[in-house]
Amino acid sequence: MSAQAAREVPLSTLSPKYLHTNSTSHTSAFSAIAALIDNAYDPDVSAKQFWIDKTLIKDNLCLTFMDNGNGLDHETMQRMLSFGYSDKTAVEGHKPIGRYGNGFKSGSMRLGKDAIVFSRSKSGMCIGMLSQTYLEKIRAKQIQIPIVCIKERNSTEHRASLQDILRYSLFQTQGELLAELDAITSSFSEQQTGTRIIIWNLRRTTTDETEFDFETDSYDIRIPNSEIAEKTASYIPETAYSLRAYCSILYLKPRMQMVLRGEKVKMVLIAKSLASTKKDYYTPSFLRKRVPITFGFNTKSKDQYGVMMYHTNRLIKAYERVGCQLRANKMGVGVIGIIECDFLEPMHNKQSFVKSDEYRQTINILGKKLEDYWKETQYRWKQKHPNSSVPVEDTMEKPDQKWVQCDNCVKWRKIPDGIDDSEVIDKWYCYMNPDNQFRSCDVEEEPEGYDDETSGYTKTYKQQRKRATPSPLGTPKRPREDVPSRISGTLGERSTCTPSVPADVEDSDSQTSDIISTLEAYNTPTPANPDDDEGNADQEAMEEKYCTMNTFD
Repeated sequence: MSAQAAREVPLSTLSPKYLHTNSTSHTSAFSAIAALIDNAYDPDVSAKQFWIDKTLIKDNLCLTFMDNGNGLDHETMQRMLSFGYSDKTAVEGHKPIGRYGNGFKSGSMRLGKDAIVFSRSKSGMCIGMLSQTYLEKIRAKQIQIPIVCIKERNSTEHRASLQDILRYSLFQTQGELLAELDAITSSFSEQQTGTRIIIWNLRRTTTDETEFDFETDSYDIRIPNSEIAEKTASYIPETAYSLRAYCSILYLKPRMQMVLRGEKVKMVLIAKSLASTKKDYYTPSFLRKRVPITFGFNTKSKDQYGVMMYHTNRLIKAYERVGCQLRANKMGVGVIGIIECDFLEPMHNKQSFVKSDEYRQTINILGKKLEDYWKETQYRWKQKHPNSSVPVEDTMEKPDQKWVQCDNCVKWRKIPDGIDDSEVIDKWYCYMNPDNQFRSCDVEEEPEGYDDETSGYTKTYKQQRKRATPSPLGTPKRPREDVPSRISGTLGERSTCTPSVPADVEDSDSQTSDIISTLEAYNTPTPANPDDDEGNADQEAMEEKYCTMNTFD
């Protein structure tokens, strides 16, 4: 029976079956976990640490997620457990990832049938439950979400919710509920606030096994080999089957530390983790703003390569192969591209982008610029090592820079060259920094591009090709002094009183020169000049126009 509004106009209702339907948008269990991580990362919660673990509660295998952020009160708990409520805003440049008010519902119900949320905020303690099992047992026609605030648990509304939580959750006494709330205070939060999520009745495969492998690595959560056996092992990125690896690159610039099964995840500042790093730019016609693209070589495994596409700091597509990397050769092997595509529209599950004209155009440009980087790297390597038979990608063993995150302030610091990896211990703080300028947590992070020589690069291979390639018209330009002789005979026949060559005749040669220059520019674009923004914009516009003309669905 539909609910009725004050004016007797029926309200839309939501069937409990929608909880499962909605969860199927996550084809990957890791993307479901990422939705829960995003909630803690966003500026309204602003957690510094996030813990992921598995545990047994009364013989029920559970996944637990906990943060030390701002916590939830009754109102924010109800909004999180409801659909479509999202009013997050940026705070001091920290943009929210959540946009649709759906992440917790789709993510938690993708992992298991039932979830309970414990939270401590400045205003008090609150517990909420989103449970398919509960809704089935009470034969609910609409989604119901029991929520109880500890201070108000004796009120009529809260008493009913408390009774249902004690009856249909894993916790049958108020003491057990309070023990879970107390676990939040041990999360080293200065304000003793935070949120703890427990998910049970985890999704199982057709063989009645959980979809996760907890045994292979006691400090990781992995996708079983049986789920990825059909693919070539070397081709599959580690991020596809290791939650630890996935979390390490989930954010372009991590602002939150993660602890997975009791061990800290080594977060990666991915744009600073590459070798032979270069920066290029893309200026979309629909944006008219330069978007930086970072290219470099993967120093861990040359088999893992492609473009990492982020949106508001969050990974959307990983190792997306573009351009020459799709060909049946070795072009582009080992090359990583990194771009933050805030100008594209992500799918609501944050696993891809909407396949718009802008997206297809961006993919085409990325392919072209990645091929430019590959050819430039090959050209420079051969110039320096003309007799070497070693592929350039096999020489990329160490990243250009080394960065580490402080365990206290969570700021990133650049470590001077010459510091061995063994000297950067798991627990690292700003006061350990050899660089005196950034040896305090009170000092801001190095600004973007600080001590960085990768603000742009010249594509010298194009200059060389332009010098070596004949004019596209097949014949060299005639010297300008030949133009009068074509009109008035030989130079010897001309008298000193011969009038000047008409402007329109002289312009004809200039126009021919312009046509040649245009054709050369179209086929061999002018090398990027990092100091000439206007020139870059013109060049990008030409490249974009060319790609748009050659873009097909």
